[in-house]
Amino acid sequence: MNVQRVAGWLTFLVVAGAAGVALAAEPGAGASASGWTVGTVSILTGGFAMAVASAVAAIGQSRAISAALDGISRQPNAAPRIQIAMIIGLALIESLAIYVLLIALIIFFVKPFGA
Repeated sequence: MNVQRVAGWLTFLVVAGAAGVALAAEPGAGASASGWTVGTVSILTGGFAMAVASAVAAIGQSRAISAALDGISRQPNAAPRIQIAMIIGLALIESLAIYVLLIALIIFFVKPFGA
C-alpha cells in the first residue's frame, strides 16, 4: 500500500467517525452532558487551527527563504528576480495564516452552530 492510499483511508475513517458525533442530538441549548459548550469547542478549534496554520506557514516560509538564498548564492546576477519572486511567495504563504485567523474569528464571534 502506498502512502496516499493509507492517508486517504485514514481521512475517510476520521470523517466517517466524526459524522455520528456531528449529527447527534444535543441535550440542551448549546451544552452537552459532559459540560462542553459550543463556546468551549469553538475556542479549542480556533486555537488548534491557528497553531497548525502558523506552524505550516513558518515551515513554508523558512524553506522558501532557504531556497531563495541558495539560488542567490549560486547566481548572484539573478538576485533581483529571485528576491521579487521570494517576496511574492512569502506573501502568499502568509495568507494561509491570515485566512485561518479569519475563520477562527468567525467561529469565535458568529457561533455558526447555534447557542
